[in-house]
Amino acid sequence: MAFGRLDRSQGAQPMSDINMTPLIDVMLVLVVIFIITAPLLASSIKLDLPKTDAARAGDAPQSVTVVVDAAGQTYLKDQAIALDELARQLTLTAQANAQTEVLLRADKTVPYGRIVEVMGAAQTAGLNRIGFVADAPAPGAKP
Repeated sequence: MAFGRLDRSQGAQPMSDINMTPLIDVMLVLVVIFIITAPLLASSIKLDLPKTDAARAGDAPQSVTVVVDAAGQTYLKDQAIALDELARQLTLTAQANAQTEVLLRADKTVPYGRIVEVMGAAQTAGLNRIGFVADAPAPGAKP
């Protein structure tokens, strides 16, 4: 009798690669969660208070500056203007570009009602992007 060598095939080898499918699934779920929550975190009221260290004009593609001085007089492009004429000029601006931002510079002694009238004129004209401009405090001044 001849005794031969028994050939045995080796079984399944251990896998040395990382299975990427569960990792990709988890990453895609995280991306979807961030896409859904990002707009909720970004919506805030754009407001710059007077005398702050972070007072800088916003980078708007196009903007128009409206100034209300301590006496309550309204200025558009450094020229005195009545409220009804301001509304008409802002309507023309809105027709040219509805994304124009109104930069409102108001003296801190101006009554709140006067500022609301100017904001109302801008919103009636169709300009809903309104930013409040503030100045930086003097160096060494207490807040």
